Amino acid sequence: MMAILILVAGMAIGSFLGALSYRLPRGQTVMEGRSLCDHCKRKIAWQDNIPFFSYLFLGGRCRHCNRQISKRYPFIELSTGLIFLGIYFLLNNCSGELAQTLCNWKVSLKLLTLPFLLFVASVMITIFVIDLEQKLIPDELSLFGFLIVLVAAIFLASFFANVFAGFLVSVILLLIHLVTKGRGMGLGDVKLALFAGTFLGWPYALTWLFIAFLTGAAVGIILILAGRASFGKQIPFGPFLVFSFFITIVVGSNFLNLILK
Repeated sequence: MMAILILVAGMAIGSFLGALSYRLPRGQTVMEGRSLCDHCKRKIAWQDNIPFFSYLFLGGRCRHCNRQISKRYPFIELSTGLIFLGIYFLLNNCSGELAQTLCNWKVSLKLLTLPFLLFVASVMITIFVIDLEQKLIPDELSLFGFLIVLVAAIFLASFFANVFAGFLVSVILLLIHLVTKGRGMGLGDVKLALFAGTFLGWPYALTWLFIAFLTGAAVGIILILAGRASFGKQIPFGPFLVFSFFITIVVGSNFLNLILK
């Protein structure tokens, strides 16, 4: 029953994140009222705004103008629900080397661990979507996320190690930004690294950065070979940082052990 509640809550929050990731880069707030159809601008009724399921019931089309509803909304809603569900299961099965980062937070935050982790995941998902669509990482998300993580890290025995890890990976990306004059790395990625690196701590922040560069390079090569990108064309790095973040919190320990062997 709890797993179902987490999944449903995740899809509901995913609906909010879908609106937030659309409005924030456009200077709009989520307090401006109900969502509108992108085409006919009619307000979406509550029964047509049930996360994920309304999209299925409506066949992916607006009830009023019958135009196609963007797939971004059900994708964000379902993905958020599944990520929330994954975090819940990992947190309740802390054993061995799997999800060591999450388990370290559980030891210190106790009952507050789950809401804290779901908050961090929500910020990461929003950053992923905005950077993928707009090539932009809003400072409001990265810096607010960093502030919350910094406050929570006070309860960690490894507080200084976590803060050091956050600043270390942030400085690494800042150096890349300076050397490439902004072409190889944006300042938004630098601030995201401060947030994510502090959360992951030492040495997982470095593992995260390595996985991000690895996946970024692999996808970049695939896109170039497929003719979807070209050398010199900027590809947003934020989505790779976020994707690798979730990979690291699950198998970061295993990956680190594999490298050190």
